[in-house]
Amino acid sequence: MLLNRANKVLKTIYTKRNNVLINKNQTSLLLRRHLAYSSSYGNNSYSRGGMTERWPLPKTNTILNIVPQGQQFVVERMGKFHSVEQSGWFFAIPFVDAITYRIDMREKAIEIEPQPAITRDNVSLEVSGNVFIQFVDAHKAAYGSFNPLYAVSQNAQSAMRAAIGKLELDEILHARQQLNDKVAAALSEASEPWGIQIKRYEITEILPDRQIQIAMDKQAVAERERREQVLGAEGLKKAAVLESEGIKQKLQNESEGELIKVRNEALAEKEKRVLEAEGEAQAIMARAEAQAKAISLVGDALATEEGQIAAQLEMAREYVEMYGDMGQKSNTIMFQKDAGDVNALLAQAATVFNTSSIQAANFNNSNEKNDE
Repeated sequence: MLLNRANKVLKTIYTKRNNVLINKNQTSLLLRRHLAYSSSYGNNSYSRGGMTERWPLPKTNTILNIVPQGQQFVVERMGKFHSVEQSGWFFAIPFVDAITYRIDMREKAIEIEPQPAITRDNVSLEVSGNVFIQFVDAHKAAYGSFNPLYAVSQNAQSAMRAAIGKLELDEILHARQQLNDKVAAALSEASEPWGIQIKRYEITEILPDRQIQIAMDKQAVAERERREQVLGAEGLKKAAVLESEGIKQKLQNESEGELIKVRNEALAEKEKRVLEAEGEAQAIMARAEAQAKAISLVGDALATEEGQIAAQLEMAREYVEMYGDMGQKSNTIMFQKDAGDVNALLAQAATVFNTSSIQAANFNNSNEKNDE
């Protein structure tokens, strides 16, 4: 009945929550959840966050009572604590014994609805979470608190707000585990008298103010643009470095190639000159040896009388040729007084020949002494 009435109303209205417009389908879903969670089914009740266990959970005394696995019964006799019954069966006296608490010893989760909080840098936000608990002592659970589940929920909310107030927004967004540990530690210390063990605390949602969300979105966009620019600059830098290294390597290779070329050319020039010098030396030696042999042959020939006469005639012939050359090159020639006397010419040639022979003999004698 209630659901039908809610659907009729939701056909024409819109709901606005946290400055965000929610359409009628989303609002219908929220109201359906709210109406469903507001109802009670058996031993469990529902809140906006989910299922929570009702407290306390009594049990009718049937004389022969059975305790399900994972539960414990707290039995009072004449209004006073009598015993804690474990899983199994037990007898209880009717009208004397009463099963006042039926405690589920299994781990359970309690949802912490979104709670407004203010960070250390004065940012308003809403934080929701889940706390996971387990009863470990049925006696403390029954008599340590009027409603331990409600006490844990309220303590979790206050501990969460206290922990958030000590941190800045950026720290909260990036250090959820640290925040979870702080809340869990505070809850563990407070819930020990209630027979409850805090397994863990988990933050499910952090919802900053709408203006803060817009600023965070702009900051994220600016950060992405900055990273893009940085990456682009680093890419250009690496490209420039690689290009300069390539140019450097190219110049180095070219200089090394030029050095090798010059070195090879120098070695080739050196080898060429050495070979030319060796060839020239060998040619000079060959000419000297040939000249020495020729002189030796001439000397041997001049040692004979026929050779001397032939040498005198050769000298005279060259003397005549000399005057012929002089006559061709100049119009004026100076002769000795008996230039036309053949005998005088032959006598002069013999004198020159004898003088040359004496000098050659003296040169050979001096060489022989030096060799000794």
